[in-house]
Amino acid sequence: MAVDDVDGALAAMGSRLRAAREHRGATLTGVSRATGISISTLSRIETGRRKPTLEVLLRLAKEYGVSLDELAGTAPASTPEPRAAVPLSFGDDKVVLPLTRYVGGLHAHKHVLPALEDPPARPRQVSHDGHEWLCVLYGRLWLALGDQDLVLTSGDFAEFDTRTPHGVANAGPGGPVEYLIMFGPQGERLRPRTPPAAGRGNRRPNRAPAGREEQP
Repeated sequence: MAVDDVDGALAAMGSRLRAAREHRGATLTGVSRATGISISTLSRIETGRRKPTLEVLLRLAKEYGVSLDELAGTAPASTPEPRAAVPLSFGDDKVVLPLTRYVGGLHAHKHVLPALEDPPARPRQVSHDGHEWLCVLYGRLWLALGDQDLVLTSGDFAEFDTRTPHGVANAGPGGPVEYLIMFGPQGERLRPRTPPAAGRGNRRPNRAPAGREEQP
């Protein structure tokens, strides 16, 4: 394998490792405890800021139950045994329900943010390789996208490059928020197969509907 090919494979492993971790429903904190790899190292590897060593790859491949070939993209991902999707709870009481069970490619999750008693702070933003499509099912979602602050409600959706700093939060008191996320770790995007409705061909799906761009 040429040097450029090796560098490309290592660079692509970050997003595959992130997809494998999310597929397992694991957090960076949990993986760090299980493998002895620091959270900062895991984060830098997933975002492509650090190349993983062979030792790190072996530890993570064992933890995630995947092969090195799968992480390198040189073999098709193995088909996991069917199992019921189990909701995953995080420290901020957010619940995530994985809707896809494979490594790499487009994958989907349903997120539920709990109701709030106090006004929220601006969401903490992160950035990483990939492309995301987000649709609100219920409630009011605060999407901090770069320097924009958008409030999305039921039926609203946004599409954006995840290299743009982004973060979400419940937009305020009134109840929980439920939303769906489709994420392409390699930048995969949804491909519409039906023509736009008459007069809507120039509508931008990644912009908030009229009157919805506001400070929560």
